Amino acid sequence: MSFKRTLLASLAAVLLASPVLAADLDPARLTEHVKILSSDAFEGRGPDTEGERKTVAYLVEQFKSFGLAPGGDLQKDGTRAWTQDVPLARFDTEGPVAVSVNVGGQTRAWTQGEEIAIRAAQTGISRLTLKDVPLVFIGYGVTAPERNWDDFKGVDMKGKIGLVLINDPDFETGKGEFGGKAMTYYGRWTYKFEEAARRGAVGFLVIHETDPASYGWATVKNSNTNTIFDIIRANPAEAHAPLEGWVQRGVTVDLFKAAGLDFEALKAKAQTRDFRPVELTGVTFSTDHAVKAQKIVSKNVAARKPGRKHPDETVIYTAHWDHLGVGLPDARGDRIYNGALDNSLGTASLLEIGREYAKAPATDRSVVFLAVTAEEKGLLGSEYYASNPLYPLATTAGVINMDGGSTAGPARDFTTSGDAPLTLQDDLVALGAKRGRAYSPDPRPGAGSFFRSDHFPFAKRGVPAISFGSGQDLVEGGRARGEALARDYTTYRYHQPADEWSPDWNLAGTVQDGHLLYDLGRELANSRRWPDWKEGSEFRAVRAGTSAQRK
Repeated sequence: MSFKRTLLASLAAVLLASPVLAADLDPARLTEHVKILSSDAFEGRGPDTEGERKTVAYLVEQFKSFGLAPGGDLQKDGTRAWTQDVPLARFDTEGPVAVSVNVGGQTRAWTQGEEIAIRAAQTGISRLTLKDVPLVFIGYGVTAPERNWDDFKGVDMKGKIGLVLINDPDFETGKGEFGGKAMTYYGRWTYKFEEAARRGAVGFLVIHETDPASYGWATVKNSNTNTIFDIIRANPAEAHAPLEGWVQRGVTVDLFKAAGLDFEALKAKAQTRDFRPVELTGVTFSTDHAVKAQKIVSKNVAARKPGRKHPDETVIYTAHWDHLGVGLPDARGDRIYNGALDNSLGTASLLEIGREYAKAPATDRSVVFLAVTAEEKGLLGSEYYASNPLYPLATTAGVINMDGGSTAGPARDFTTSGDAPLTLQDDLVALGAKRGRAYSPDPRPGAGSFFRSDHFPFAKRGVPAISFGSGQDLVEGGRARGEALARDYTTYRYHQPADEWSPDWNLAGTVQDGHLLYDLGRELANSRRWPDWKEGSEFRAVRAGTSAQRK
């Protein structure tokens, strides 16, 4: 059967399984957006590049053509721009990166991108030179007083580099103080680097293992050896140690052995409260490389459909427009990280949902379509918006984030990142059930997806926010095919140049998902409800603190 016939058959199945919806999402338009945004001409959509300028111009052009209003920065004349300025610090490693370890008096050279992946230093220094710095294994690098957990046991990390395991102490056993397989924020590499700065360490090196990291070394290499961005900080050293990076498991095991240590035995010990840091006797670390630091301004793009009755109340749809730009070549020599699925497809969905709102009657509340920058650099565009909101967070009823989409046809289920304890998610589940679709909990809770999408900066400030995920129980092939395709993508395309548009894509599932999210946002925008976090959520009290501002 041809691709076109398969697509039509899949769409027919979706329409028969659910009522006729107000939205009329078109897979052909979705495809066209993806083909343009993920083309080589857009150079991987890296922030502060010609690819950004082309992307922002394209998004603004599209939103204008739909008839939406600009929703960005407020200008001197009282009108709004189409964009929100996002000031960022940009850091690039310049020239060769010399890395070595001294083991028992003998020097071993490591290659940047192979044994190790060092991020460009974000402290504002022009050169990072470290000579024979001692290494200390500190388990998972966690300080969690509420769990009576301290991996440091009073060891002073000043003048030392910490070797830390990725994820939580519970990940492998599935039980313990950190919620089992589901990752807490303590398991994220971002937390571990933050802890390095708090401890005054020279730096931390995160030990890469594929299962607890939830991705392979290729993803680590590609994400960490290219341009690094951060928000503008008054004192960067308070947030970043000089050295932040990842190291391959295999070379780490060899270092432990050279120091007379058993990696697996110490890893098992690190999964208990009794663990104490262990210095790698006779092993030191050195590196020398230049760093270029700049201040740049990137852009969030914002379009708006003003509300009829309550225009000061807002529902926000989000998707990140950026990807990794141009970086290290893959085995084919391809250096452009096109980011077709991640996240040209999510951005295409944002555009097409915006088109449908533009055609439909205005809702009671205003609806904003926000395409954010620098998600791949640490959720920086959404973090900036949440710190400098264009529309008050207290009267933002909900945030619906789209990252990726379905390229394998419709599914019987759907999911969210992290299974949030939130009534907005309950609304999504109920609406999905009316469409004949089941909610599946996050299929990879150990990946920490809740902390990795653009809804999180809103959530931690109390705003009800979810990040939607396409289902894996596919109409054609079931869960087995869905899970196999997800594994294949993570292994061979995620954050790699091979994430490119394919004529084999079947976007009927993305259409199906778009209908669901269109209806979810529209129902919320026409209601007087204020979704909330459930009892026990760490975000509930933050939201309650702004309750007086909601009518």
